[in-house]
Amino acid sequence: MLKGHQSWLFENKPSILSAATSVGPFEGRGPLAEDFDIVHGELYLGQDSWEKAERAFLEEAAKMAIQHAGLTEGQIQFHFGGDLMNQIISSSFAARTLTIPYLGLFGACSTSMESLALAAYIVNSGGAKHTLAATCSHNSSVEKQFRYPTEYGSQKPPTAQFTVTGAGAAVIGQEGKGPFVTSATIGRVVDMGIKDPFNMGAAMAPAAVDTMEAHFRDLQIEPGYYDLIVTGDLSKVGYEIACDLLKKHNVPMHQTTYSDCGMMIYDYETQNVQSGASGCACSAVVTYGHLLNRMRRGELNRILVVATGALLSPLSFQQNETIPCIAHAVSIEREK
Repeated sequence: MLKGHQSWLFENKPSILSAATSVGPFEGRGPLAEDFDIVHGELYLGQDSWEKAERAFLEEAAKMAIQHAGLTEGQIQFHFGGDLMNQIISSSFAARTLTIPYLGLFGACSTSMESLALAAYIVNSGGAKHTLAATCSHNSSVEKQFRYPTEYGSQKPPTAQFTVTGAGAAVIGQEGKGPFVTSATIGRVVDMGIKDPFNMGAAMAPAAVDTMEAHFRDLQIEPGYYDLIVTGDLSKVGYEIACDLLKKHNVPMHQTTYSDCGMMIYDYETQNVQSGASGCACSAVVTYGHLLNRMRRGELNRILVVATGALLSPLSFQQNETIPCIAHAVSIEREK
């Protein structure tokens, strides 16, 4: 199963039995709106805080994914999840509701593919028949933790990103019609010395490139193997840096189409999102909604999702620390 130094090749090709996405109203005004299962008209979801609403988004997406798979919570052996809140409370409290054996993760915005990689690993090895991978974020809870509260109304620089409100979940099984999780590359922590929480894309781009290069090297393939490669939430600034680094390192990205989830979910012309989108839900809802739908329609046969994460916290920022970053890559294929 180990391939090269930091990649797993899933010889049994675990199947994505189902996926589900739940998003907020702002995401529902973007170009991918039709690919989301539920678009809510308000941000509180009947809760009395943003944090509780974030948990509600996750519970909804997880239950919906399980239902779409024709299963019950009791038939899921393990739940892999995480988020951006302190002590990953959104995922942990949702796990309290779901009552599925739970493994909490923190990879910041890379959690979508970290959870999917581990969920697939357990199924591929025979350690479970069914697993759940899920993550979430909420603009009003995350922005006030890592930057400024929305109500503060501060002016943001062009490098800043807009946290996605929503949740994405997928159920992985030993048998199914696919799409299939075929490999994963676990990233290293990369820190280029950036300290600005309003410039996450620049901080994360080197980690994304490092993981992509490791993936191609470990699996002995080139970018052209995939119909589409997407990074998680580098958005405009980080995407341009990643393109420059890939070119500098002679990675032949011209062989494929390369995009970024943070640039896909919002309309730059009508939605004021500065550089683009971020948040755990960014790559989760784009992948589990838009990209899987394109695969099911036969428009894409092989994709590589490289979810990126900035591993800072309010405490590390207060201590004038730099922003260490990571990226995890998962390949998904339409045919077994």
